[in-house]
Amino acid sequence: MEEGTILSRSNSDVSSPVSAACPVAEVLDRVAGKWSIGILVAAARGPVRFSELERTLTGISRRMLTLNLRKLERDGLLVRTVYPSVPPKVEYNLTDAAKELHDALLALTAWAERHRDTIATAQAVYDGDNG
Repeated sequence: MEEGTILSRSNSDVSSPVSAACPVAEVLDRVAGKWSIGILVAAARGPVRFSELERTLTGISRRMLTLNLRKLERDGLLVRTVYPSVPPKVEYNLTDAAKELHDALLALTAWAERHRDTIATAQAVYDGDNG
């Protein structure tokens, strides 16, 4: 590839390794959304109810929480259980795949905590050099 060439998802000349990575990027985009990680972390502690999630995720609207829960359920990361009671009781649990993802998120979080000062320093140096 020539220097300065820009790759985009719409570029039809993309090599097959990059094309093969697109489904991975799509999955990562979905689980790394602003609210998805918080929902998955909260649900990792055990069954969680909608109202608990709403209290835990400061700033999320009811609609956004509902949309994210549906998305995660559709993606096979959450199981929604409705209990026949009045009022209806609904709980969300992680699937096995989401439990594995949670472990990866914990590792990523630990990495970020270990390297946040390094990244902040690098950003300050870069910004100073490229003012």
